[in-house]
Amino acid sequence: MVKSLICQYPCFSWDIITFVKTQHTSFLPFFVAGAVLAIIGWFGLASLVLLTQPTLGPRWLFIFFAVLAGSGTALPFVHYLNSRFPSKPPVDGAIITRQAVWFGIFFALLIWLQLGRVLTFAMAVLIGAGFAVIELLLRMNETARFHSHIDSDE
Repeated sequence: MVKSLICQYPCFSWDIITFVKTQHTSFLPFFVAGAVLAIIGWFGLASLVLLTQPTLGPRWLFIFFAVLAGSGTALPFVHYLNSRFPSKPPVDGAIITRQAVWFGIFFALLIWLQLGRVLTFAMAVLIGAGFAVIELLLRMNETARFHSHIDSDE
């Protein structure tokens, strides 16, 4: 059975562990999680804007809901981009979620800076480049780790 599965996909090696590790992650869990986060975030933002006064508590809730809305909206797109442009080693669910949360934090940070009227285009580009460099360094750290290919039962 394993041999027949692997023969259908010649890009996989004969090792079943490699076969399991190289399978693509499913889109459905990321879509459902992204939809839940986006619905909570966008409805929370709408209810805060329409129903509350801008005091200290609702401002912090505004930033919280902005992170949820940005992360939830970005999660399916981040999954699509990571599956469309695969990397080595392949990404897992934690990396996809981390990248979506980076986007949510970036979105909330831009909103926060615009509320203070200090956001400029150059600042937004530099902050985005900073987040991209941080993610690049994290991915480089993940690829630089030593992974033994020998299973030890010790």
